[in-house]
Amino acid sequence: MESSDQEKAVAVIMVGGPTKGTRFRPLSFNTPKPLFPLAGQPMVHHPISACKRLPNLAHIFLIGFYEEREFALYVSSISSELKVPVRYLKEDKPHGSAGGLYYFRNIIMEDNPSHVFLLNCDVCCSFPLTEMLEAHKRYGGMGTVLVIKVSAESANQFGELVADTITNELLHYTEKPETFVSDLINCGVYIFTPDVFTAIQEVSTHREGQANIRHLSSFETLQSPTRALPVDFIRLDQDILSPFAGKKQLYTYETMDFWEQIKTPGMSVKCSGLYLAQFRLTSPHLLAAGDGTKSATIVGDVYVHPSAKVHPTAKIGPSVSISANVRVGAGVRLISCIILDDVEVQENAVVINSIVGWKSSIGKWSRVQADGDYNAKLGITILGEAVTVEDEVVVINSIVLPNKTLNLSVQDEIIL
Repeated sequence: MESSDQEKAVAVIMVGGPTKGTRFRPLSFNTPKPLFPLAGQPMVHHPISACKRLPNLAHIFLIGFYEEREFALYVSSISSELKVPVRYLKEDKPHGSAGGLYYFRNIIMEDNPSHVFLLNCDVCCSFPLTEMLEAHKRYGGMGTVLVIKVSAESANQFGELVADTITNELLHYTEKPETFVSDLINCGVYIFTPDVFTAIQEVSTHREGQANIRHLSSFETLQSPTRALPVDFIRLDQDILSPFAGKKQLYTYETMDFWEQIKTPGMSVKCSGLYLAQFRLTSPHLLAAGDGTKSATIVGDVYVHPSAKVHPTAKIGPSVSISANVRVGAGVRLISCIILDDVEVQENAVVINSIVGWKSSIGKWSRVQADGDYNAKLGITILGEAVTVEDEVVVINSIVLPNKTLNLSVQDEIIL
């Protein structure tokens, strides 16, 4: 065994594919969901920068089924910025989270890492990877799962797990159970030793065996719940976590910080705010400051891209992120919103609980707002790309598809 300072880690981040981001429309029309900015950085940047804080990180892999060209630019710029090799691996078809890991096993294991981190791109949390790794080494198992306590009412939307209160061993795992099992849920962040590849291989071999038996009995095939799963489609939760629970192989590490799943555009406003608050601890230099004398008044956590121009009489925050080349006029008020590239917000306009799409224009004295219920369908107002809101128009709790011009006020509407 090499000495511990020679231990290497690699990280794998699952980014999904275009068929996965459908609930993210209209924002996913012109950018892959993992590159959508939260707190001014692409969504996938947050798990990547958490990986960067790990000691001895050899490589970061992004696995998904977007076209490579959609990630090429980001991957090359982030590799040089972080000075860690980041590589995008395109699956030929979905293999499930464990199957995707296994499909690229030779590339992932090239550096001979002692630990493989597996993260999902669409979860928002503090990614406490260093603490998790220390716990994982103490446990001495094959894998450690990040978990969080949630209210009993919301637990069944996720994978619920039962852990030993003393050893933290994962004893039982069920995906979206019918009845209440536990208030501990799976956060979609894992550490594995390379043994996980053997475990996945075993599931795959077992399934091949099942498939061969099944050819003998067509009746059995019709009855089997897993008949539709190809041999190489292996889910981490049902196929690895469930069978290995209670066998002293899997352990849990509980985060006391925040955790959310970024399934809808509305959730991205909430998560952008959570990441901005996290910057206070990890990257305070990214947050704007100003008291209205030379630059705009800033309240709470705000990100302003260096290329954006904000009038000193504007008041921005809390929880606002302003992207590249945005122009914010005199007297503008922005609260809890994401303003994307090349947007113009003209004087005295107000934007609250909204996402303003690329190249859109918000007229003078207009209001773009919503009540901020992140889970409601129209709880956040969303303007797609290149939407024009004319002067003095009010847009409340609405979703507006790209290239529309609004000259009349709207409320609780989807403008197609």
